[in-house]
Amino acid sequence: MKKRQARKINERKNQIKLTEKGLRKNYDRKEPSADWLKYFRVVRYYVKKRHGLGLGDLEMLMFLYSEGLFNKSSFLEFEQIFSWDASRFNRLLEEKFIVMWRKSTGSESALYEVSHRTRQMIAHVYKKLLGEETISEDRYINPIFSSEANYTDKVYRRAIKRFNQEQRQRHAPE
Repeated sequence: MKKRQARKINERKNQIKLTEKGLRKNYDRKEPSADWLKYFRVVRYYVKKRHGLGLGDLEMLMFLYSEGLFNKSSFLEFEQIFSWDASRFNRLLEEKFIVMWRKSTGSESALYEVSHRTRQMIAHVYKKLLGEETISEDRYINPIFSSEANYTDKVYRRAIKRFNQEQRQRHAPE
């Protein structure tokens, strides 16, 4: 018991060291050089709510965004790491998030690509994460700010306002 108490006292004494500039804590923290994923959850929630997507759908579209052209078998291959959704491909096709680039002919399979709408959506996600854009607080553009918003939306409103405030401060002239 005495050894444990002596160790705790010793740890408290060693927690702060004296330097030329004054007191210095042992646990200094270096600020990260890139923190663009800090608000990923907020941006993700906004995009899901605005475009009516599920998380798996959004992640799939983000993957396909950089793929270029793909066929259904490569879509299904990547989809294996997602939660099971048998209708994901057809739903994304029907809702025009992906479009047919080439019909199947003979032995060649049909090729697909993400739509222009999807490319714009993903580009806006990147711009928001990089701090080049803020998230709209207009209730006509952003359903999270509508008068019929639920409790979760109201919590995300505060996070969006904080996100926007940080983005404005980051880009404000000094």
